[in-house]
Amino acid sequence: MDNIKRELVIHCSDEIINIALLEEGQLVELHKEQKSVGYGVGDIYLGKVRKTMSGLNAAFVSIGSARDAFIHYLDLGVQFRSFNKMIETVTKKKPFSMDNFKRQEDVARGGKINDVLSAGQTVMVQVIKEAISTKGPRVSTEISLTGRHIVLLPFAGKVSVSQKIRSGEERKRLRGIVSDLLPDGFGAIIRTAAGKKEREDIESDVRQLLAKWDTVLGRLRNAAVPSQLLSEETRVNTILRDMLNDTFSNIYVDDHQIYGQIKEYIRQIAPEKEKIVRHYKGSASIFDNFDITRQIKGLFGKLVPFKRKSYMIVEHTEALHVIDINSGPRMRNADSQDEIALEVNLNAIPVIARQLRLRDMGGIIVIDFIDLRKNENKDKVYQAMREAMASDRARHTVLPLSKFGLMQITRQRVRPETKIDNKELCPTCRGTGKIAPAILLDSEIENQIAYFVEEQGVRYLKLSVHPYVASYLVKGLFSLRLRWMLKYKCIIKIQADESVGYVESFYYDRYGIALTQDSTLYETVALDDSEGVGE
Repeated sequence: MDNIKRELVIHCSDEIINIALLEEGQLVELHKEQKSVGYGVGDIYLGKVRKTMSGLNAAFVSIGSARDAFIHYLDLGVQFRSFNKMIETVTKKKPFSMDNFKRQEDVARGGKINDVLSAGQTVMVQVIKEAISTKGPRVSTEISLTGRHIVLLPFAGKVSVSQKIRSGEERKRLRGIVSDLLPDGFGAIIRTAAGKKEREDIESDVRQLLAKWDTVLGRLRNAAVPSQLLSEETRVNTILRDMLNDTFSNIYVDDHQIYGQIKEYIRQIAPEKEKIVRHYKGSASIFDNFDITRQIKGLFGKLVPFKRKSYMIVEHTEALHVIDINSGPRMRNADSQDEIALEVNLNAIPVIARQLRLRDMGGIIVIDFIDLRKNENKDKVYQAMREAMASDRARHTVLPLSKFGLMQITRQRVRPETKIDNKELCPTCRGTGKIAPAILLDSEIENQIAYFVEEQGVRYLKLSVHPYVASYLVKGLFSLRLRWMLKYKCIIKIQADESVGYVESFYYDRYGIALTQDSTLYETVALDDSEGVGE
C-alpha cells in the first residue's frame, strides 16, 4: 500500500464540504461534512446525566444535541473517578495541576452503572460515534487527544506502541522518547505514523496536544452545562492527519478559504508537503474534472458491475448490509463451474473492499458469494478478502465462508453510512411531466443575464450549465457568450457541470455566491397546461 499514489479532491458548496480520496485515480472514499456545527467524533463536552438504565448498564447524557448521548458502563474507562475529581476541582475554581494530582481508585471492569453515575451528575464526555438514524451520539468518559504521531491519555499510567510497528528496537526507541517528553499524570499511545520519526517531530506533536488539554481545562473552569469544551478537527484535517504521507501527491480544493486553512494545517504537521496543496480554478466542476462525478454515479447504485459482465447487488437494511455476487451471462459447464465461480468471486473481492470504504458501511455485512465446492477455493476467497481489507483504516473482522457460501464481516461504525442518490430528475421536464420549448433556452439565459446586469448591477457572472449547453454557448469565433459580454458589458464565465440538467442553468457572482433568479422571467417561456406533456 505504501506505493499507491493518493490524491485528495475537495469540493465546497454553500452548506457541504465534499471530500473525495483517490487511489491511482480510483475513488475509494467519499465524505460529506456539514459546514454548520455538528457533533463529530472526538468532540469533548461537559454534560449532565439525564437518567441511568440498570437493565442496559448504561446511561443517557445531555450534551446539547437533539437526542441524548448514550454511554455504556464499559465506556467509562478505568480513570473515571480521576476525571470526576478533576471536574469537581476545576469547576470550583480551586488550583489544579496534573503534576501533584493524586489519582483516584480505578473503576472496576465488571461493575454496575448505578455504582458510578447518578441522575444530575456532571460528566466530561467525548463523542466516539456520531448520531446514526434514530440513535443519539455514543460517548465515553475515557478522554483522549489524537495527534499525528501519538494519542495523549490524561491520567493513564503507561506508554503503548502501535502493533503495526514491528521492530523491537524502534518500539523501544519511540517508547523512550515519548516517556521522556510526557509530563507526570499522562500516558500515550504511539501511532504507526511515528515510526522512524525524529524526536523533534514527536516533541512538536506532544506540545500541541498538551496545549489542547490546557484549552479543555481553561474552558472547563467557566463552562455551563451542557457545553462544548473542544471540537475535533474537521473531516478534511482528520484525513490529512491520519493518512498524509509520501504517497500523497496532490490535494486539490476549489474554495479559496478552505485552501488557506488546509495549507496552514499542513504547514504545522508536515511543512515539506505544503507544496502539494493546489487551488483548483478550472472552468469545469472540480469533481467533473477528476472524473469523480461519473464514478459516484456508477458506484453508488444498487447494481455495481465489475469484470467480464459480472455484477453485485448491494442492499441496505437497518440491521445489516447484504452483498450478492452474480456471474452474469457467462458460459458454464460441469468441468469448469468451480473455477468460474472462484474467478468471479476473486474479481468481486477488491470491488467489495472498495464499496465498504466508499459507502462507509459499518456493523454487519453479509456477502453471498457464488457457491464453491472445493475447500481450498473457499480458503482462497477468505485469504483474498483479508488482504483486500488490510488497507481499511476502520477496525474490522473477516470470517471464513460458511457452508452456505456466506461470508460475514463486521466493520467499525462511527458515522452514518454514506448514501448517494444516483437517480436524476428528468433533465427535460424536471420531474413535472411538462417542458418549456428547448428552442427558447438561449433566450431564457439571456433574459436572466440582462436581469442580473441591469437590475442587480452584477458585472461578473458565472453560468453553470450542462456540458452540451456549455459547448453551444461558446462555439464559434463570435459565440453567444462573447455577444452577450459585448451587449451587456460584463464578464461571463461558462462552467460545464455534468450534474446540471440539459435545460437548467445556475448563476454565481465572482465570489461563487449563488444569485437568485427572477422566476417571473420564466413565465414568458412557460407552456400552458395543454402543451408539452412529456410521456
